[in-house]
Amino acid sequence: MSRRRFLAATGAVSLGAALAACSGDGGSGGSSSAKPVSQADMDKAMKTPTELTFWTWVPDIQQEVALFEKKYPAIKVKVVNAGQGVAHYTKLRTALKAGNGAPDVTQIEYQAIPTFTITDSLLNLAPYGASALKDQFVDWTWGQVSGPGGEVWAIPQDTGPMGMLYRKDIFDKHGIQVPRTWDEFAAAARGLHKADPKVYLTNLAANEPAAWHGLLWQAGGKPYATSGKSTLSISVDDAVSKKLGAYWGGLAKEGVISTDPGWTDGWYAGFNKGKYATWLTAAWGPSFLSGSAKSTAGKWRAAPLPQWDAAKPVSGNWGGSTTAVIKSTKNPIAAAMFAQFLNSDPASAKMFATKQFFFPATKALLADPSFTGDAPAFYGGQKVNQVFADISDTVSTSFQWPPFLDQAATDWTETVGKSLADRSGTVAALGSWQSRLTTYATKQGFTVKGT
Repeated sequence: MSRRRFLAATGAVSLGAALAACSGDGGSGGSSSAKPVSQADMDKAMKTPTELTFWTWVPDIQQEVALFEKKYPAIKVKVVNAGQGVAHYTKLRTALKAGNGAPDVTQIEYQAIPTFTITDSLLNLAPYGASALKDQFVDWTWGQVSGPGGEVWAIPQDTGPMGMLYRKDIFDKHGIQVPRTWDEFAAAARGLHKADPKVYLTNLAANEPAAWHGLLWQAGGKPYATSGKSTLSISVDDAVSKKLGAYWGGLAKEGVISTDPGWTDGWYAGFNKGKYATWLTAAWGPSFLSGSAKSTAGKWRAAPLPQWDAAKPVSGNWGGSTTAVIKSTKNPIAAAMFAQFLNSDPASAKMFATKQFFFPATKALLADPSFTGDAPAFYGGQKVNQVFADISDTVSTSFQWPPFLDQAATDWTETVGKSLADRSGTVAALGSWQSRLTTYATKQGFTVKGT
């Protein structure tokens, strides 16, 4: 599950490096206005003996690959695990810069896409028929993989809409109703910790920029926006961000939420020992928690995130990935068809949900009773998939990522994250984060617009 964390792995790229990293055009066009590939050419390519190299960290993905190879027996796919997180993206950038050794197809997280589109490294899949798949996927996911000119840079594979897992036994013991708003959540946090100082309503990990971005997404934040390849808007200390900073920084300063670092022994112990009454997490969280906190089986339930405006339910996303084609591929048709098949073929998409326990990106699976009707005993028989399927429809389509995600993550941890851990000055820390990112982006050659 760690791959769904906010990976500080997609290295920053200067404009000069961007030009150096650009590879051959692979026969592709740069926008959706590129001439569509003819059906005759596609049919010919799919019957021509070809080997594709596919970099992915997904366990046992050969099962899904086998479905593609069965349909297109002339095409063989060599699956390579080039690493996860830092290792994966570093190897990919190195190969792109060298001009050789890059895969035909690669796994890539939503937040990493801008890092590779700005270097012109991804094949536009629109001329290969990918645009026709738009309506099969959850709306916000298509917004993450498509460009302003109708380009399609990748095909969604899985997602992480955010919700709240909560300990029903702790809620019942202390008479806590499931919070519908963040005001109710704050009141419950204060009441619970006063009643039992050993228990916190939640833990907001001070080393987890992914969770912050997901909550910022839910709050309506628009921290990053890129225009062309040289103009970038950075707004991580605007009014929405400051509202978030004042809220969480205030609760941390009061001591009514914990800020333990995530993915540590102490953090795991916190779930097993009842230190945290909720986990604000993503749709992959239920599967993760059922394996990591087995001693609490039957005590958890799922609900949407509390809302800033209860009349307008919204959520953010944390995690998930896509399949992209590298522009330098010598087999663009076969590679593009593989990326599309892997994530849109009903059998393959369902296999990801049932074998790897990925949360689906396709509308069909999110409406499939065999998926939404699952009622795990760990969650008291609640249909948890249905809860998160409903949440998925409320994720905003307008959130964007910067082309230097590693820097954004590092700077958040050293400013905002540190303020949460120190229980001091989170709103002021947002200003430091904004300043550091602006300085960094300017040095990389961007023209920066900020708050």
